[in-house]
Formats: sequence, structure tokens, C-alpha cells
Amino acid sequence: MSVEAQPGANDRPYSVRHEITQGALLILPAGLGMIPIGIAFGLLVVQSGLPWWMAPALSFFAYAGSLELLLITLITSLTPLVTIAAASFFVNFRHVFYAFNFPLKVVTNPFLKFYAMYSLTDEIFAVTVANPKGWTQPRVISAGAVLQICWVGGGLMGVLLSSFIPFQIRGLSFALCALFITLTLDACRTKQEIPSLLLGAAAFGFALLLLPSQPIFAAMIGFVATLAARYTIAVRLTRPLPAEMESDDAA
Repeated sequence: MSVEAQPGANDRPYSVRHEITQGALLILPAGLGMIPIGIAFGLLVVQSGLPWWMAPALSFFAYAGSLELLLITLITSLTPLVTIAAASFFVNFRHVFYAFNFPLKVVTNPFLKFYAMYSLTDEIFAVTVANPKGWTQPRVISAGAVLQICWVGGGLMGVLLSSFIPFQIRGLSFALCALFITLTLDACRTKQEIPSLLLGAAAFGFALLLLPSQPIFAAMIGFVATLAARYTIAVRLTRPLPAEMESDDAA
């Protein structure tokens, strides 16, 4: 059992085995919650007519639960590659902002740093935010690996179960829609976010009218543009006027 120095003020030594265990324990509740979703994902892959190996392949190359479910729908509906690429970009763009609060600096090995960025998901980000202290390189990598094992394992379990189910499970494809509805409702719990919900609905409505052949691509671009405009307007409205700033300085 090796002992290494933890980057920090005191360079406190730590046990690699202990840190690996701690990372696994911290992420395990989220990992166990991902297994049922992974099973539904594996079942959906097979029942959508795709080969079984698409489940682990998507779990490795497009490692993001919501994106993987979306890709099944896009692939089976023969969506153009441009739309698939745009959808992948917009769905995962939030991960760029996760990096600002993610303890990536403790991962010094270049290969492990790449894996830490690759395995950064909503669940790992939430766990690191809830437990901001004590992260080390083994703990970060362990958390990412355990979560991915749970997700990939759940998908393979779903693929295996599909061979014992001789009939189609009606409504299974609705898992994607239900997931995004839940995420939308969770993001719009306050009145402040109701305008964002209305902007999203308006963007999709205009996309159906203007570009009915590729509404998802057009709607995402329109939604991002309107959100950027809303943010700019909100910043300008809340910015104090020069006269108010001068009066505050005088006081």
C-alpha cells in the first residue's frame, strides 16, 4: 500500500488504497441509482433494432446518459450527422462549466487527467460540490471509474434481460422523453425560470415552422440565442446607472 503526498498547503500524505475506497463510497449511491437507468438503456438499444454492442459502445464513446438515450432516437430515425453533432454539442456543453468547480488540479498524471475530464458527469460534479474538500488523484479517478462501471454494467444487464423478454415493452422509448421532462421541471421550479421555459417552447415552435426537416437543430440554435439575449438584457437592467454609482461613492 503506497503513500503519496496530497497537493495542498501541508502536502498531507494519504493512503492510495484508502482514497480509492473513499472515492468509491462517495459515488456509490449515485452509481446504484444509475443501474436501473442503464438497464432501461440496454433494453431500449435492443428493442430499437440496434445491435447489442451499441449499448457498451455508446457508453464508452458518448459517455453521457441523456446523450446516449437521445442518440438512440436520432440513429434509429436516420437523423443527419450534422444534427447529431449539434445535438451532442448542446446537450453536453454544460460540462464546460463543470470544470471550473471540479478538483481537476489534484490529478497530475496526464493520462489520468484525460480520464477525469472524460468521466466528468452530472453525478460526479454533484458529489464533488457536496463534498468539496479532501479530493485526491486516486479519489477522483476511483469515483469516475465506479460510476462508469455501474452505468456500463446496467446497460449490459439490460441487453441480457432483453434476450429473456420475447415481447416489446410498450412505452420504453418514452424513457428519453420522461428524463428530459423531469430535468425541465426540475430546472423550472422557480418563477424566474418560467421565461426560459417559454423561450424553449417558442424556439421549438418556430423551428417546426421554419425548418420542419431538422427541427431539433434549429430549435437548439434558437434557444441558445434567445437565452444569450435574455441574459444580456437581465445584466443591463440590473447594472446600476452612472448617477446611482456616483451617489453611492459620495455617501
